[in-house]
Amino acid sequence: MGDLRHAIFTGGFSAIASSRADRWLRPFAQGCGLILTFHHVRPAAPGGGAHAVAQGQFRPNRSLEVTPAFLEATLEALAHAGFECVSMDDVPERLDASRTGRPFAVITFDDGYRDNVEHAWPILRRRNVPWTLYVVPRFADGRGVLWWIDLERAIAGADSVVFRVGEDVLSLRTATPAQKAAAFAGVARRLRAADGKELRGFVMSLAEREGRDPAATSRELCADWKDIAALARDPLVTIGAHSMSHPVLSRETAETVLEELGESRRVIAGRLRRPVRHLAYPHGDREAVGVREHVLARAAGFTTAVTTRPGHLWPAHRAHCHALPRLSMNGRHQTDAALRALLSGVPFLAGDLAQRLHAATVAGG
Repeated sequence: MGDLRHAIFTGGFSAIASSRADRWLRPFAQGCGLILTFHHVRPAAPGGGAHAVAQGQFRPNRSLEVTPAFLEATLEALAHAGFECVSMDDVPERLDASRTGRPFAVITFDDGYRDNVEHAWPILRRRNVPWTLYVVPRFADGRGVLWWIDLERAIAGADSVVFRVGEDVLSLRTATPAQKAAAFAGVARRLRAADGKELRGFVMSLAEREGRDPAATSRELCADWKDIAALARDPLVTIGAHSMSHPVLSRETAETVLEELGESRRVIAGRLRRPVRHLAYPHGDREAVGVREHVLARAAGFTTAVTTRPGHLWPAHRAHCHALPRLSMNGRHQTDAALRALLSGVPFLAGDLAQRLHAATVAGG
């Protein structure tokens, strides 16, 4: 299902590009700004990229990684389209409806991966581009769990797997790439519906079976506090929070959510000796984040909070700074056609129009 969905997106981007809709609909579709989401930035793995997609190889997390060349291409496309790259600190003011001028773009990175330091930072520094890194303190401590990586690795090396999630035992065939993809999608869906206790139980049992430390993956892949402190000294870099442990917030109690958000803000501020104003929800889709989480993010002291719901920014978002949309830079769509479509706003035209009409109706009573 995931590959089919991405094939549909690819076809849509190509159709927009071939019809030049990204040009003639842009005046109606493009907002006053946008926020871009990245995760990993690193050179393509051997046999990866388009070849892996064409061969049906099992790489379920490939959507979370782009190459340094694609990051460069994205920055070039933003400049060509007339966007001004700004800091997250500037977003509330730039959303003011009275402002006019160039559209703005914000570059953001989630989770705090070490490759952001190694590959993304030099590019952004050379181009003098502001950017934001959303940090998970337990990842930086080397005590976090990246279950989506551990799950991929467990399935990749086995012809069959048995997982326990809560009271359920899942026995799955994983001999072929298609079986592996189906197993990953099914277990990931179940884990996203689990609460923190069930998720921790799954990770612990998987690590125990494989004879490893459940937090080893975070130490392998994530930047530590020394790396993050170096970034924080760069005036182009803003450090934000991404919760303490990266849970699905909608599955937790309000008390737990407030603790996850507030404690992450306090820990990062204490480590870096500077205020932390911005939040990225650890899972930001509609099932994971709703009005309750928006209210709690504000209560935790954040000036802005970003989701993973796709769309451009409009002046009406000034009243909803704790529910801001972002555009995911998806590793499966590292093409010029995808970039042009996303920056034009055309793929989101219907949804953004409905949102703007709703905001106008509410404002008008």
